[in-house]
Amino acid sequence: MNEKLIKKQYLKKISDLRKHNQAYYDKSAPLIADTDYDKLKNDIINYEKKYKFLKNQNSPSLLVGFRPSKNFKKIKHKVPMLSLSNAFDEEDLINFEKRITNYLDKNISSNIEYSAEPKIDGISASLYYRDGKFIAGLSRGDGKEGEDITENLKTIKDIPKNILEKNFPKEIDIRGEVFIKNSDFKKLSDKFANPRNAASGSLRQKNPSETKKIPLRFIAYTFGYEKNMKIATQSEYLQNLSKWGFKTNPLNKTIKGVKNLLENYKLIEQKREDLDFDIDGIVYKVNDLELQRRLGNVANAPRWAIAHKFSANSAISKIEKIEIQIGRTGALTPVAKIKPINVGGVVVSNATLHNEEEITRKDIRVGDTVVVERAGDVIPHVVSVDLNKRKEGSKKFVFPTKCPCGFETIKEFNEVSKKFDAVRRCPDRGFDCDKIAKEKIKHFVSKEALNIEGFGKKIVENFWSLKLIKLPQDIFKLNYSKIEILDGWGRQSVANLKYSIDLRKTISLEKFIYSLGIRHIGLENAKLISKNLKSIKNFISLSKKKNFDDLINIDGIGVTQIKSIKNFFDNKTNLNVLLELEKILSITNSIEFKKDGLLKNKTFMLTGKLNGISRAEAKSLIEKNSGSIVSNVSKKLDYLIVGEKPTKRKIDNAMSLNIKILNQGDWLKILNE
Repeated sequence: MNEKLIKKQYLKKISDLRKHNQAYYDKSAPLIADTDYDKLKNDIINYEKKYKFLKNQNSPSLLVGFRPSKNFKKIKHKVPMLSLSNAFDEEDLINFEKRITNYLDKNISSNIEYSAEPKIDGISASLYYRDGKFIAGLSRGDGKEGEDITENLKTIKDIPKNILEKNFPKEIDIRGEVFIKNSDFKKLSDKFANPRNAASGSLRQKNPSETKKIPLRFIAYTFGYEKNMKIATQSEYLQNLSKWGFKTNPLNKTIKGVKNLLENYKLIEQKREDLDFDIDGIVYKVNDLELQRRLGNVANAPRWAIAHKFSANSAISKIEKIEIQIGRTGALTPVAKIKPINVGGVVVSNATLHNEEEITRKDIRVGDTVVVERAGDVIPHVVSVDLNKRKEGSKKFVFPTKCPCGFETIKEFNEVSKKFDAVRRCPDRGFDCDKIAKEKIKHFVSKEALNIEGFGKKIVENFWSLKLIKLPQDIFKLNYSKIEILDGWGRQSVANLKYSIDLRKTISLEKFIYSLGIRHIGLENAKLISKNLKSIKNFISLSKKKNFDDLINIDGIGVTQIKSIKNFFDNKTNLNVLLELEKILSITNSIEFKKDGLLKNKTFMLTGKLNGISRAEAKSLIEKNSGSIVSNVSKKLDYLIVGEKPTKRKIDNAMSLNIKILNQGDWLKILNE
C-alpha cells in the first residue's frame, strides 16, 4: 500500500473520530456503539504505531473529548482530565500489569493492589474547592479546558457546597460523574433517548432553574489538582470522600491479582440488572498514590489505570412478560417485555424471542433472568437463560394456537426442506384479520412504499384505535375535522398531514405493488413484476385469470411468489382494496431504464442513511441511469455511497480494495454531470 493511500485512510479515520467526538461529547447523541468507537480509536493508534510518518493534532493519542461548547465560558483544567485505555479480556489485563511492573522495574505483580471501581455511564465533571468552599465546576471539554457549568452543578444535592472537615485539602479538584438514576429516568424517557443523554442535556441548560427540575446525581471517584492532601492510597481517598459529604460507588473494592479482578468483574456484570444506574465497565487503578505519581501518564492516558469494558452488545435483565405480536404476513412473533437495561447506549425494554421453537429450545419463561444481545441495528434478542436464578414454581410458556382474530394458527409445510416451518402464523387472511391489517397499513405508508411523511407507526396505531382507518384507502378519505380536535393536533399539523398524503397520490407501479404487502413480494420482486407487466391494468387483470402465465416467464419470480400473488387475488377484501386504490391514486406505468445512461457499466453499493431520499429511491435512480446495485463489497464494486451511520466494516473493506467512496453530494454531482 502506498504512502499516499495510507495517509488518506488515516485522515478519514481522524475525520470520523472528530465527528463521533462531537456527537458524543458536545451533542450527547452518539452515532455509534461504544465498541465501534473504541475500535476506531484503536485503529488510529495502531496506524500511528505502524507508520511513523502519520501524525495529526486531532489524534486520540493527543486529545480527549471535544472542544467546549460556545454556550459556556471556557476554563482551563489545572490538571488535564485524561481518558483511559481500555481492556476487554484477561490478556489485556495481564499486559496492563506487565507494563506497570516493567516501568517500575519491580517483580511485584502479585503484590500490586488495585482499587476496582465500577464505571458509571454519565457525564464527567470537575469540582474546584478552595478553603472548603465549592468555587467552580467544569465539564470535561477536550480534556485541557472545559465548560464553566458551575451554576448548573450547584443545583445537584449530592455536591457539597461547604466542607468543614479538618483534613479537607486547602485546594482540590474533586472529579466524578453526573448521572440520572434509571428509576428517575422513567419520568423523562419521552424527552431523552437514555439516562446519559438526559444528564448531558440537563447540564447544558443555560437556565440553572431548568436544570434544578432534573433529578441529577453525582458520584465522586478521583481528583485532579490538590494542595495539602495527606492521603496515601486511592481507597483511603474514597473513604475520605464519604466523610467529606460526597457519594461514592458502594461496589468499590480493593483487589490483588488479575484472576481476582476477573472474578469481581463477573460478579459486577451479573449485578448490573439490579443497579439503579448504568455502568459500562470497571476501572482498575493502582491503589498506592505514590506509585501512581511514579508511573505518570502516557500521551493522554494514565499508566496506572485502565477501564475493563463490559460487552456493549449484551446485558443481563429479567423477563416480566411475554407478548405475541402479529406481523403483516400473519407471523406470530413472541416478544419478551424485560426490565429496561442499557445495551450499547440504547435503553432496551423489548427483546425478540424469534419463534415458538426458540422458546422451547431455550426453555424461556416469564420471570427468567436472561442475557440480552444487541448488535448494530439488529433487534435485541434473548441469548440465554440463567437457570441458577430461576424461581421454584416457574411454569413453561405455552404458545397460543389461535390468532387474536379467532382463527387457528398454522405451521406451513416447506416443500424444499420437507419440514414444517418454525414460525406459527395466522392463515393468509389479509385485511380480514385486524392484527394483520394494522401492520399492512404501517407497511403501506412506510418509506420504501408510499413514504407519507409524518404518517408513522404511532399515528397508524392512534388512528386505528379511533377507527379513523381500517383499510389503506381510508388514508385518502380521512376526516380532518375530527383529527384537528385530537390531543397533539391543530390546524397547521392537520394541513401538513393532508399535504403529505396528497403528495403521495402519484406513485410508480413497482412501489404500489410493494406497498400492498403481498407475502414474498419485496421491492426487488415488485420491480421485476412491474417491469414485465408495464401497467396497473395488466396487474389487476391477473385476478381474472385462472393461471398466472404472465408471471411464470419472469426471471427471478418463482413458484413461491406466484402462489402468494394468487392467494392475494383470491381474497375479496384484498381485491376491493386494490380496485379502490386504483381509483384514488395515479399509478404510473413502469419506466424503461436507460441502456446508455450516465452510470452505464458502473456498480454501486449503499451504506448508511441518505438525506432526503429513501434507499429504494436512490437505487431506482442508479438503475434508471444504467447503473447496477450489488450487495457485497468486492472487486466488482466501483463506488460505495456513504450516508449517515454507515457500516464501518463496509468502509474498511472498500478502502482495502481501493474502491472509490462517495458521500451523497459526490454521487449527486455524478448524476448531474
